[in-house]
Formats: sequence, structure tokens, C-alpha cells
Amino acid sequence: MRSKQWTVQIYISEDDTDERTLARAVLSAEDSGWHESVGVARRNPDDRAVPEIGDELAAGRALMDLADKLLGDAAEDVARLGGPTVEAR
Repeated sequence: MRSKQWTVQIYISEDDTDERTLARAVLSAEDSGWHESVGVARRNPDDRAVPEIGDELAAGRALMDLADKLLGDAAEDVARLGGPTVEAR
């Protein structure tokens, strides 16, 4: 059986006021290139600053977008090869 490794790196940055967090998820796949997705989280100014929550929300949103892109790629590949329709999500 052939083994493959795909790597996802998540880069997180926060603004100086901890009101906006941006996460960039980058997937590197040895045989199929790479994808990049972005997720953003914004804190309500009335809420207490808990940076970990912004990190989790932004990273989760970036990963969800990355998953949608991968499912879209698979659906396009199946359609191109004439297989049964695959629902992207």
C-alpha cells in the first residue's frame, strides 16, 4: 500500500486590540499541489478579550473553507472522469 502525507499549517495573527483574528490554513500535498484558505474572527468590543477563542474560531473557519475546496476538487474530478455525481457538501 502506498502512503501519502498531506500537511496543513495554520498561521494565526491578531490585531493589537485583540478584536480581530485572522487564520490562514495552507495544505501542502506531495502529489497535488497546495490550497490556501482564510478564516476571520471578530470580538464584540463589549466581550472580554480571550485570544484563544478568536484563534479557535478563525482556525476552524479556515479549515472549513479548506474542506469545502477539497470536496469541490473531488466533485470536479469525478465529473471530469464521467463518474456518478458527488455532492460537494
